[in-house]
Amino acid sequence: MDQAHAEEILKKVIAIQTVNDNEKEVADYLASLFAPYEDQGVTIEELAYSPGRSNLIVTIGEGETTLGFSGHQDVVDPGDLADWDTDPFVPTIKEGRLIGRGASDMKSGLAAVVCAMLAMLEEKKVPGKIKLIATVGEESGEYGAAQVTDAGLADDLSALVIAEPTDGMRQICYTSKGVVDYHVTSKGIAAHSSRPHEGEDAIAHLLEFANEVQARLARLDKKDPVLGKLTSLITLIKGGEQINSVPSQAELSGNIRTIPGYTNQVIFDVIDGLIAELNAKPGYQLSVDYIYPEEPMPGDAHSPLVQLLQKVGLEVFGHTLTPVGGTGASDGSEFVRAKGDYPIVMVGPGSDSQHQPNEWVSLAAYHQAIAFYQQFANEFFGK
Repeated sequence: MDQAHAEEILKKVIAIQTVNDNEKEVADYLASLFAPYEDQGVTIEELAYSPGRSNLIVTIGEGETTLGFSGHQDVVDPGDLADWDTDPFVPTIKEGRLIGRGASDMKSGLAAVVCAMLAMLEEKKVPGKIKLIATVGEESGEYGAAQVTDAGLADDLSALVIAEPTDGMRQICYTSKGVVDYHVTSKGIAAHSSRPHEGEDAIAHLLEFANEVQARLARLDKKDPVLGKLTSLITLIKGGEQINSVPSQAELSGNIRTIPGYTNQVIFDVIDGLIAELNAKPGYQLSVDYIYPEEPMPGDAHSPLVQLLQKVGLEVFGHTLTPVGGTGASDGSEFVRAKGDYPIVMVGPGSDSQHQPNEWVSLAAYHQAIAFYQQFANEFFGK
């Protein structure tokens, strides 16, 4: 595949506005690129999440071993357009950089994987069975990856490479923290503040929960050698009606970043157990909801997959890719639930500009990424 065609594909997927929505348009476009090769045994499937939102699964080649590549199709909101030098959805090239929303996170990675697979098909040199999984909703909860996993479409993988940006492909993220977002509601009984005994103070009950949950989570003090300790923050809190009334309602939200030493179920048990204890007291009415919890992603810095990626990186880029851990959740946190026991890593082009105005990717890095993925696939299958 020539560079002009590869850049055209990247520009097209960036131009499609997928701000937490509309991924089907990207899925349809990518599917159309693979459709001419269906006579080579290519299979194309769209798994609808909701109207206008589709995951895409494309399989090329054959064999008992399956190499997976993955990337998400959605992007975050561009924010204040006045902060951008160009229209975020009109890809613009300046000084070797392609600028646009999603250029780094992570449409360049997704497009690079697609181009590498298309190059194999064009050359009729597909080294083995390769599956592309392009997901919806990564930026707002990884629910596309969850849907694909629940459907069993990732069970047959032998290894999975997610093309998230990793410092211009200088790093391999092989382990990462999980996340538990939770929302607690406290209901009380309103009364005049001069007669507080006639009411139930929802804020006081909620603050009791807040103080105790932080203390209990602090006891989970294992330290991962790469990811560090579990962290817990209460990030939102509100309640009450007016200054001279006993508050009848209050709510808070918290964010917990988990490590492989503690499954999310451990966290649920701590929070649910505390809620039950408090609700056993007279007048307490607390409830909790969990929002898209993600498991931590375990990994091994010395696994054969990481070593092979390092070998190919040295050959293609001339530098060694450093194994690192990640503090944020990704689609990998959902794919770990698949039935197959396989390694998952993240390595992809991009810059440190993700989620920022004037997001960009180096075109040189993008083209190198295409070569990297193609060569990695060949060596993965021993070709």
